[in-house]
Amino acid sequence: MEAPDENDCCSVCHDTFTLPCQANCAHWFCGECILRVWQHSAALQPCKCPICRRTINLLIPGREYQERNRDAESERLLREISKYNRLFGGAPSSVIQRLRDMPLLLRRFFRDLLDPQRALLILHRTRFILVVFLSMCYVLSPIDLLPEAVLGLIGLVDDALVVFFALFQVSMIYRRFLVRQHGNYS
Repeated sequence: MEAPDENDCCSVCHDTFTLPCQANCAHWFCGECILRVWQHSAALQPCKCPICRRTINLLIPGREYQERNRDAESERLLREISKYNRLFGGAPSSVIQRLRDMPLLLRRFFRDLLDPQRALLILHRTRFILVVFLSMCYVLSPIDLLPEAVLGLIGLVDDALVVFFALFQVSMIYRRFLVRQHGNYS
């Protein structure tokens, strides 16, 4: 989702969105509101989502709003969001946090991958394609660690794990790309 729903409102100010930002937990907030939540909490730590209480370590500004509004206040907010992403976007996170971020990141990645206006850099695309290609080769190859012909349904476990691991890697590579992209606004 590139923008919040038309009927949606910010859960902090309960008003229509001004510079909507999506957190890594997939909730939307006004840029000003979520930055205020962060500034009123511990400034040296990432803030927690006011809705689900997950740690917010990545804020992604709504693309449509960025392209339409370029006033001084929007520029200031984008710089602050960039600062937040630089501070907390690259911070080490637990495997559980990464697993919880995976659905949002994969959804955004596949949408960006299919959009020719926002094509990723060739190097990043190549890494994604390589990970997916190698995992598909393993799944489709007759050579297996746990062969399906011998073990039946249990033999599919290693294939499912390889696919899951590939999707996990793709989401982490894309997350690093988003941190670099939204953490370098000047």
